[in-house]
Amino acid sequence: MSTPVFELHQGTLPLLISIPHLGRHLPEEILPSLSGEASIVSDTDWHLDRLYGFAQEQGYSVLNATISRYAIDLNRPPSGESLYPGQTTTGLCPTETFRGVSLYRAGSAPDDAEIARRREAYWRPYHQALRAELDRLVRLHGCALLWEAHSIASVLPRLFEGKLPDLNLGTNSGASCADGILQAALSPLIVMPEARGYTHVANGRFTGGYITRHYGEPDKCVHAIQLEMAQCLYMDEEAPFAYRPELAAQIQPLLKAMLAGALRQVQIVGRTS
Repeated sequence: MSTPVFELHQGTLPLLISIPHLGRHLPEEILPSLSGEASIVSDTDWHLDRLYGFAQEQGYSVLNATISRYAIDLNRPPSGESLYPGQTTTGLCPTETFRGVSLYRAGSAPDDAEIARRREAYWRPYHQALRAELDRLVRLHGCALLWEAHSIASVLPRLFEGKLPDLNLGTNSGASCADGILQAALSPLIVMPEARGYTHVANGRFTGGYITRHYGEPDKCVHAIQLEMAQCLYMDEEAPFAYRPELAAQIQPLLKAMLAGALRQVQIVGRTS
């Protein structure tokens, strides 16, 4: 039996946490073409299901990808066009890691037909589930918050200069989410004592990927925020990429407060729209 592309937990509140880069599974049919580097799946958004483990208890929906971004990137447009023109990034079916190491044996990179097959087999089911869950939440509550959960190594010279801020929020420069909702998410980073020592930025290097940009529709009361976290906040950034519970315990209260604050504001906007 093939591995499912995603796991979905349906919650009771109008908040969906999507984790499209959590997956580590490399389908058997593509293994012969991959390099040894691919098996490390180093660019995974490691352990975010564990970091956001409180979400289900809070009544939030959670959509976890199981397929590796090395098979197909669920946060890229189906056309494969770049989300950050002029900047180094990876595509719909990446051919190299964030550090520029090849993911495929010589001459084995996917052609157009293989990319199309993967889009139908892996990309489309995840997006169908995401769309259906957002629609369900809007039917029940009249509004929804989509929280795109991501993480990345804090230092990647090929992608950005210096060390990344700890918490990077993106709303497609304001197009995917009402400003009051973004400010509600940012507020704990300003007022909570637990935020001391953490750096943050809104709509900086990461303004939101395809999911944030495509599904965030404030005029329909669907608001989308992406949070790209520096992995050093909760894990080791080198293989074997161990989870660090003592670090995670420090950032989790902030995550809970950011989600709760943004959700309250979405519900207020929903009642007045």
